[in-house]
Amino acid sequence: MTDFYAVLGISREASARDVKDAYRRRVKEVHPDLNQDDPRSADRVKAVVRAYEVLGNPDRREWYDRTRSARQGLDDSFDYAAFLRARTDDSESQAKLVFYDLLHDNPTEALHVYNALVGTRDVELARYLGREDFMDCAFLLAEEYEERSQFHRAFDLLAAIVAFENEKPYFRHFMHEVYDRLRRLVCQEMPHAYNGEIVLGCIAKMVALGIPRKDEALCYRTAAEVHLRQGNRRRAAHYLGLAMDIDPRITGTTKLRRDLGFFSVT
Repeated sequence: MTDFYAVLGISREASARDVKDAYRRRVKEVHPDLNQDDPRSADRVKAVVRAYEVLGNPDRREWYDRTRSARQGLDDSFDYAAFLRARTDDSESQAKLVFYDLLHDNPTEALHVYNALVGTRDVELARYLGREDFMDCAFLLAEEYEERSQFHRAFDLLAAIVAFENEKPYFRHFMHEVYDRLRRLVCQEMPHAYNGEIVLGCIAKMVALGIPRKDEALCYRTAAEVHLRQGNRRRAAHYLGLAMDIDPRITGTTKLRRDLGFFSVT
């Protein structure tokens, strides 16, 4: 889990004004125009922007602080991680180890443990972590899977968060971050990485979860694009119609409408 406070060079007690000032200062410091000899300058700008997106939003900052504070309540006299690692045959210990490693900036090991856990047993992480810890853990896991282009695994975890949130609110205002990630996965990343049937299956699952209407429209637009690539013009037109019924001004449909002969495009 990235330390966004360190990225901006501020303390956890920084005020909202301090966060904004630090963001503006850091963007200028790492901007490619001022660091033309640094090939990583663009990535540094993205990191600063990402840090500000979280810390500059009160709801996101609250969630971020809550997950990071989980690491502070452990007794340093007891090697909790070693205890969990030794219990390889205990699913509950391994589930807790996944969350522990994520909170202690050890995502590679967390994914290794999680993959072994779900790959060999019928395991529901929420059963061992509890509902709220599971949701925090699932978000962090999804973030790591997305960074590694394992988009389907990221999607499944984020979809699980939405299902839990629908039962009882926990993430609340932070849910727009979950929806943003789901929309990016389904409408941008997955169509280039997976076959059409996988993408369409994820779209159907996402819509069934009761996502915001504008996100639903974008999912239908993507479904239309997938069906058109598969040569099914009738289904493509059907989904484009659904998208435009929800959002008549939806972006990114000019070529799609023209290719389908949906109506004249000026």
